[in-house]
Amino acid sequence: MKEKTREKKEEDKYDFIIIGAGVSGLAAAMYGARLGMKTLCLGASHGSEMPIGGVITTTNIMENYPGFIKISGFELAEKIKEHALSYELVKIKEEKALDVIKKDKNFIVKTKEGEYLGKVILFATGTMWRKLDVKGGKDFENRGISYCAICDGPLYRNKIVAIVGGSDSAIKEALILAEHAKKVYVIYRGENVRAEPINLEQVEKSEKIEIINKANVVEVKGKDFVESVILDREFNGSKELKLNGVFVAIGHVVLSGLAKNLGVNVSEKGEIIINHKTGETNIAGVYAAGDVTDKQFKQAITGVADGCTAAYSAFEFSKKKGIYLAV
Repeated sequence: MKEKTREKKEEDKYDFIIIGAGVSGLAAAMYGARLGMKTLCLGASHGSEMPIGGVITTTNIMENYPGFIKISGFELAEKIKEHALSYELVKIKEEKALDVIKKDKNFIVKTKEGEYLGKVILFATGTMWRKLDVKGGKDFENRGISYCAICDGPLYRNKIVAIVGGSDSAIKEALILAEHAKKVYVIYRGENVRAEPINLEQVEKSEKIEIINKANVVEVKGKDFVESVILDREFNGSKELKLNGVFVAIGHVVLSGLAKNLGVNVSEKGEIIINHKTGETNIAGVYAAGDVTDKQFKQAITGVADGCTAAYSAFEFSKKKGIYLAV
């Protein structure tokens, strides 16, 4: 029994622990293993704050990742995950990190399932969808309110739905929904939606999509499921708009809470402040990459690059400090 306990403790020690298993975290895991670091990547199951593969898994078609003229976000994340797991030094666990504490020269990462000791830490926690904070917004989540068109769009075949938001992401969601629904409203508080020209052109050509500008949703109504929304101005003679579903695309919330609790500096937006050349934070041995950081340009490809850069910096830091486990 004592021997088994000793083996278990040894298994829970890692050179490099990555919190967040989106493409940034997975790429960092791959690169960390290439550098010889025993690496653990933690990410929760799909639907939680940090799904395996990240938010990009909900993207239908990507056309801006080099090497793939067209690929789904899910496929891309799976390919990067498979690449990471091709190295024996990498473990990916579907566990949500609950706390990170500094202990001597090491860090302890706690999950519901156990505790893991890491020599260096990378936060690649990304973002989560911003919720619709109106009357009925919470009550109808998963009962007509959704945040992912590619996930739930097929459920609304030949029905009437709305997208709340006016960004390029919202417009992309509307185009996906138009493949299933008979009518798609885009409800946007501003004058003009902020879509890329190629996507806006597709919206203008679609007979199914209609934009309601200068309007806000103030209430979601229904019995068991969504039946309508109330707007703050009239549209076609009424403030009530009959719907079968509401899709929300009003931005994301930065998931930097664990880092802040550890003492990592964050911006006014809650983004982890990093050295953009190395991925370093203000705490020695702690790094960050991807959408959770204060980088201005955030795409899958930049997040992957950030993850690899941070892994290399973590490797160099470990060598200098003489805290390298695996070699």
